Amino acid sequence: MMSSLEIIIACAGLAVITLITRAFFMIPEREIPLPTWLKRGLKYAPLAALAAVIAPEIVMSNGHLIGTLVDARLPALAVAVVYFFYKRSILGLIALGMFVYLPLHIGLGW
Repeated sequence: MMSSLEIIIACAGLAVITLITRAFFMIPEREIPLPTWLKRGLKYAPLAALAAVIAPEIVMSNGHLIGTLVDARLPALAVAVVYFFYKRSILGLIALGMFVYLPLHIGLGW
């Protein structure tokens, strides 16, 4: 069991590390030049992070791959993907996906 002093030190250390990593780009006096390949790659970072978080939630349940097609996530995903390819709207994708998912999950218990 940790003592109160150890907890305070751990919290202060985490706060300092967070502050330094978040302020890393504001510390230098001039702008740090980035290579073009890195700039191009950073454009895809938010999409990659979103996919890494959402993909396991869609295809897994309780740490295992879903074994049935009677899962509310699958029709919601199909409708959302089709909508996105036609309209290219992330907000619409989320709203329509939830509009399909919630009645199936809550109403039918899928």
